[in-house]
Amino acid sequence: MLDVDPQNETLARRGFLPGRLARAMAFLPLYPLEFAAFRVLENTLSQHPGMLSRLGEHASKRFAIDPVDCPFGIILEPRESAPRLSVVSSLETYSWDARIAAPLLVLLGLLDGRYDGDALFFTRDLTIEGDTAAVLALRNAIEDAEIDPGEALGMPKLAAPFVTASLRTIATQLRTALGAPAELNGNTSGTP
Repeated sequence: MLDVDPQNETLARRGFLPGRLARAMAFLPLYPLEFAAFRVLENTLSQHPGMLSRLGEHASKRFAIDPVDCPFGIILEPRESAPRLSVVSSLETYSWDARIAAPLLVLLGLLDGRYDGDALFFTRDLTIEGDTAAVLALRNAIEDAEIDPGEALGMPKLAAPFVTASLRTIATQLRTALGAPAELNGNTSGTP
């Protein structure tokens, strides 16, 4: 989190939130973010009840989600019976089976299908460490669910498509402004 390899600083900064914003976020309490993130997880699971069963043996794994441009990390334990999600100030004090690291906007784009994880991995915009089979299972579960951002936020069925379209437009504009990698399906945002 907030660590940048000096040799790859230009590449590593693609899609990063502005430094001032990231530093300001360090002063915010983590509980509201954790509460909101867990609600999104609950909404997603209610829309896609079989999503966690796709993880199979990897459902008991602990995933460290590392938005490298933010002063926090996420620990996800996708146990089918009682999934847990914690927002933490540092991932260093937690053990994990797999770590997924990228700028926040890239991670969000992976969730809603705007990005191809394989392409991001090969361009080094996404880092994966640890149990790659578990990460692959998680990626497949997310891709198969085709998560709709409006529904994940708990919007009513009528409003969800409008919220989704608005959020995707805003995210694309932010990715373009911040030089993030190009999105899939001809949706360009930044340099490929």
